[in-house]
Amino acid sequence: MGLPDSIKALLFDLDGVLTGTAELHKQAWKRTFDDFVAGREGQRPFSEQDYLDYVDGRPRADGVRTFLAARGIHLPEGDPDDPPSAETVNGVGNRKNELLLSIIENEGVRPYPGSRRYLEAAHRAGLKIGVVTSSANGEAVLAAADLAKFVQNRVDGLTIVAQGLRGKPAPDSFLAGAKALGVSPDEAAVFEDALSGVQAGRDGKFGFVVGVDRAGQADALRSHGADVVVEDLADLLEER
Repeated sequence: MGLPDSIKALLFDLDGVLTGTAELHKQAWKRTFDDFVAGREGQRPFSEQDYLDYVDGRPRADGVRTFLAARGIHLPEGDPDDPPSAETVNGVGNRKNELLLSIIENEGVRPYPGSRRYLEAAHRAGLKIGVVTSSANGEAVLAAADLAKFVQNRVDGLTIVAQGLRGKPAPDSFLAGAKALGVSPDEAAVFEDALSGVQAGRDGKFGFVVGVDRAGQADALRSHGADVVVEDLADLLEER
């Protein structure tokens, strides 16, 4: 499995690690933010770098807040059930989520073949498997990708809100995932494609952190705390 012998549990981010839905999230964020800043003086369109710097891996409201702050825009928080039309942090986030669900419905969800192979191998090896994602749509995405059968526990955006956890780059959600699987952080490996998630794995003192490079940022993943960086999880199987 390409992991230290001390590892008993695997904690996977979802979007960009197990499924290609990170691209769908990116599309939804770009359309949402481009519409939001359109017509505002001095504002440029949402970019790939904006996604990586301010949004990738973070809970939805954190992503809205962080990106808008970087552009000098400050909105009231509002409430989690704000309508998508509301000019609040939660309203903008719900606008993005409504758009994302529409894109998923139209395009479907496809797991990365190498990630599915890795999950199958981990399952056969008897390792505990959890998913830790900032997305509130974790359950639906796992079901649509036919990966739920491999996963023993899921910590997602709904869990983060319900338990009052700090979002990535804080390690709270990964620590909750390890606790749910009955292992200590040093007995668990974290698999992440986002810089914020890799940092969460490092700061949580997990036994091993795998950076999955889907965006040509291998050096940045290493500098944020990845012990190893691969382009595909199947690369770890080939190292055996």
